[in-house]
Amino acid sequence: MTTHPWPDVLTPLFSRAMTCEYASLTRDGTPITTAVTPHLGVDGTTIDIATGLAYPLKAERARRNPKVSLYFSDPTGSGLRQPPRALVLGLATVRDADLQANTDRYVRLSARRFRTMTRLFPKRVQRRGAWYFARIWIHVTPIRIFWWPYGAYDQPPQVWEAPPGTAAPPSDPPPKGKSPGAAFRSQTDWHSALAYATTHLPDPVLTTVDPDSGYPRSLRLPVLSVNAGEGVVRLAPPPFDWPPCEGPASLLFHHHPETFTAQENLTFVGRAEAEATTITVRLSRQVGTFVLGRNRLDTLRSIMREA
Repeated sequence: MTTHPWPDVLTPLFSRAMTCEYASLTRDGTPITTAVTPHLGVDGTTIDIATGLAYPLKAERARRNPKVSLYFSDPTGSGLRQPPRALVLGLATVRDADLQANTDRYVRLSARRFRTMTRLFPKRVQRRGAWYFARIWIHVTPIRIFWWPYGAYDQPPQVWEAPPGTAAPPSDPPPKGKSPGAAFRSQTDWHSALAYATTHLPDPVLTTVDPDSGYPRSLRLPVLSVNAGEGVVRLAPPPFDWPPCEGPASLLFHHHPETFTAQENLTFVGRAEAEATTITVRLSRQVGTFVLGRNRLDTLRSIMREA
């Protein structure tokens, strides 16, 4: 039986969540948050995520600055009833030296987790999809975990800390050559995307950087008001003691149905200002849009175009 270093109550969440919000830091310290699928590490001490070889920025940022976070705020599709909500601060280890092993693991785990989605891909597409299925793994060693029992924000979080001296293994050496960069082009008409996100998608995940520890910290907060034309979103502050949510920030809106056959994932960046009764986020651009359609043709088109 595999044992995990964190409290047992969190293991079902980490092992069964369809998505979590992964945050890593750019060179200038801006957090970038995207929705990813978590998997328990093989040795039981890490929480692992994968990113495509064709769009490696999540891994490149983590290799440069291993302080990352994983936020589990949406149990949709997990089959769990009233699970805890958890924020994992951890150290990342990037594994891309053995791409074949990485790809084999990704295909095996994805086929198990996303049975319905896998059936949307004809066999011939799967056979020709090495460019898409080739993966880089990021292993996250938890250093500190905040969690809220039953997912409610009605009380301060409980806190787990790793034993003193806990460290993550070093990442594989970076590959030679030029990075392919971002998978998704920055949007010029991002104000319309912001209007859509604040109207049609659930409350966003705000990520800022803790000035003391340097880790990105995420919270899902209600929208109080939005001025999409000016790129300004005002959020309700957390109802518990928490470091001020201010400075460089990202705002992630994402959604998927109970059976994972579609996904919307929109990320914006800017700056947050903590005020007495609101958090004002002044956005400057959109850094990514990932949308999977609700039918086979739309899904294939989205994968082929965006990945």
